[in-house]
Amino acid sequence: MAMQKKMSRNTIIASAALLTAIIIYIGCYAFFSNHFYPGTKIDGVSVSGLTPEEADRKLEAFASAYTLQLKERGAVEEKITGSDIGLGIAAEGGSAALKMEQNRTLFVMALFKGDALKLGAGFTVNEDKLQAAYSKLACVDASKVTEPKNASIVYGANGYEVVKEVYGNKASYDVLYPAIKNAAENGVTELDLEKIKAYVDPALKADSDKVKDALGKLNKCLTARITYNYDGGSTVVSKDKIIDWAELDSELNLVFNQEEMKSFVSGLAEHYNTVGTARTFQTSTGSVIRVGGGDYGWKVSTTKEVAHLMEAIQSGTVEDRTPSYALRGEAKAPNDIGSTYVEINITAQHLWYYKDGSLVAEGNVVTGNVSLGNGTPGGIYMLKYKERNATLKGENYSVPVSYWMPFNNNIGIHDAYWRTEFGGQIYQTDGSHGCVNAPPELAQTIFENISPGIPVVVYY
Repeated sequence: MAMQKKMSRNTIIASAALLTAIIIYIGCYAFFSNHFYPGTKIDGVSVSGLTPEEADRKLEAFASAYTLQLKERGAVEEKITGSDIGLGIAAEGGSAALKMEQNRTLFVMALFKGDALKLGAGFTVNEDKLQAAYSKLACVDASKVTEPKNASIVYGANGYEVVKEVYGNKASYDVLYPAIKNAAENGVTELDLEKIKAYVDPALKADSDKVKDALGKLNKCLTARITYNYDGGSTVVSKDKIIDWAELDSELNLVFNQEEMKSFVSGLAEHYNTVGTARTFQTSTGSVIRVGGGDYGWKVSTTKEVAHLMEAIQSGTVEDRTPSYALRGEAKAPNDIGSTYVEINITAQHLWYYKDGSLVAEGNVVTGNVSLGNGTPGGIYMLKYKERNATLKGENYSVPVSYWMPFNNNIGIHDAYWRTEFGGQIYQTDGSHGCVNAPPELAQTIFENISPGIPVVVYY
């Protein structure tokens, strides 16, 4: 009996406790259905136990008093207030909408689920006002910003030296603007621009391998020395010229001022070029004449020589140099015609061909028809090529020849089997279109003993 009474008493106590718990749970459930759970924060603002209306008032008060402190380089501090950027409550329907979202998690479970206690989207900013406030910052305003500068290399009194980079205080829009917006919308009150890496920093630092490599390349360039010797003097590419030519681009890559180098080579070429210049020439008849014009002779290749100079300077080359040629004569100045050449005396209507100083062939010829304005032009030319069994074509004619040796565009020496006479005054009224007509035997002998590139001297 006593045992039964004791069990009845325990059952009553347990039932009472359970009933109490149920009553408390129902009360809490009812309360927190319209109040934020304990420990709830909206964008960092505590709204624990508040109704949505009370939370709205607290958020509005926070937005009204909000200040974002910006810590910048050089101990500079700036502030952006909530009113500067139109900070206000974000969610449509205010905190009530956030509370509805929170209610999806039971308040008891919310105590163990931190995400339910940390709510976002509490604040929003006015983009136009934020843009205006942003543009006034010292790290953004162009009149106040110190731009970053890469490390550079300059030539000074002690040679090439490195100028250190400048960090400046220019902020990156892509980093700082969204950081400010995010801070305001999340109730953050302080931003350290260094910590969030908001600055535009120089890409090249003085202690970087790239700067050291560029300095080494420039110093190596200064060890180069290229000497051009020519008749009457010499020209030296030494340190002073190299300093003018060798440059670094914005990425510290070694480049050259090729326009200045081309100008240098063009001036240098005056000591080497002979194409088109007048030369003293002793004719087969014994007279000494001056012959100029034409395309035969030596001509420096500006493109090739500039390319060589760039490579030689980068390699620190020391050399005595003969320039690269686009055209080459048979011999060097002063008589670059040499001892192998064709001589054509228009007035005498006679041709001679010498090879290594020995006469190989000679004979009368017929040159361009003077009366029709087709006179063969004088000058010193280079034999372009030779061709067997060619067909010569022009306006109103097409003529096959056995031996074709052009030296001035479409003007050349060839056999003229249709002629029975050569020399004299035939060319005055019955000459060619400009070519040098030769007897077949003479043309054949020349063709079999001549090579492209030798000079053809034409004179009156």
